[in-house]
Amino acid sequence: MILDQRAATGAGKLAVLLATYNGARFLDAQLRSVVSQNWPSIDVFVSDDSSTDNTMELLTSWQAIWNKGRFHVDAGPRLGFAGNFRKLLAEYDIDADYVAFCDQDDIWLSEKTRVAAEALDQHGARPALYCARTVVTDVDDRDVSFSTLFRRTPDFANALVQSIGGGNTMVMNRAAYELLREAARRTDFVSHDWFAYLIIAGAGGKVIYSETPHVRYRQHDANLIGSNLGFQARIDRARFALSGRYVGWNNLNMSALAACRDLLTPDAAAKFDHFCKARHGRLPQRIVSLWRSGVYRQTTIGQLSLYLAGLLGKL
Repeated sequence: MILDQRAATGAGKLAVLLATYNGARFLDAQLRSVVSQNWPSIDVFVSDDSSTDNTMELLTSWQAIWNKGRFHVDAGPRLGFAGNFRKLLAEYDIDADYVAFCDQDDIWLSEKTRVAAEALDQHGARPALYCARTVVTDVDDRDVSFSTLFRRTPDFANALVQSIGGGNTMVMNRAAYELLREAARRTDFVSHDWFAYLIIAGAGGKVIYSETPHVRYRQHDANLIGSNLGFQARIDRARFALSGRYVGWNNLNMSALAACRDLLTPDAAAKFDHFCKARHGRLPQRIVSLWRSGVYRQTTIGQLSLYLAGLLGKL
């Protein structure tokens, strides 16, 4: 298949959605990596959630020197990182061929957006979302490891119970962005990356998960979500799947999907209905509905914890 020449030549428009909150320590390095992308036109949209450090001063300085397109800075809604990204999705009509989420403390490798765009272009006008593994680093950007490699196919049955792609790696095409913008205008969500996976996969879009990392993901005390590396981390995630917090996240996800039900394919809607039934009612029917939903997690431990949660009524 011949790739869309927008990615090959850099002629397409790229928009970056950056949510910030007290990110001054690492923000400069992140923005240097964005401007260094092999892409001539990059519009940056920033929502700052009332930072109390010098994040706003740094953003103002970058705004003054940005020469690749627009650099728009706005005040966030003070609703945490998910609300901050929801504002970026829901409140702007962005004209771009590709849209990327951006955290405030990572480093993008120079080919990150070009590789993503070339992968997206293989799917034409179909909504498509690219995500990938990351290089996990310490606070001083020294290599620690790679993020977990997920081997099972990314699709809606997986998205119902697991988020596999970090938002810092995500790039979507125009069709996926327009779909996600419509969904974000209707409802809030647990996290922007999980919501993107749910909506785009559920609407029949293509989700691309690459094992090749192009983002250096910095681990530090202020990270909202860790890298989940190692066997102990897998055990901890299994325990989390049985916790009340996981149930709360599922409640929010199911409410969000209900608000966007008309965007789902018939097959996804059926899986959604079966999973909703698996979360309530008597034990035998819960397990039958869980099986009929086809939902799955990426690892054996994760899958076992999923069915244990179903047995215990903690989905």
